[in-house]
Amino acid sequence: MQDFVEYVVKGLVDEPDAVDVTETERNGSTVYELRVASDDAAKVIGRRGVTINAIRSLLQAGGAKKGMRCGLELVEDDD
Repeated sequence: MQDFVEYVVKGLVDEPDAVDVTETERNGSTVYELRVASDDAAKVIGRRGVTINAIRSLLQAGGAKKGMRCGLELVEDDD
């Protein structure tokens, strides 16, 4: 699932080398923390959050097929 998130996000952003996805466990579910360049955060979020919500939906559906609960968080680093 981590590879899926990386693949989709790298196709959206201008700086694909800056994409970093880390997997963490929280309350019995897998949460993928996504870090992108600050200029690319808006592209990942999309208008009114449509893009990131679509990625989350696909991630949840793919995880459900594997019997997993998955989530996605966009982590913004303060630089």
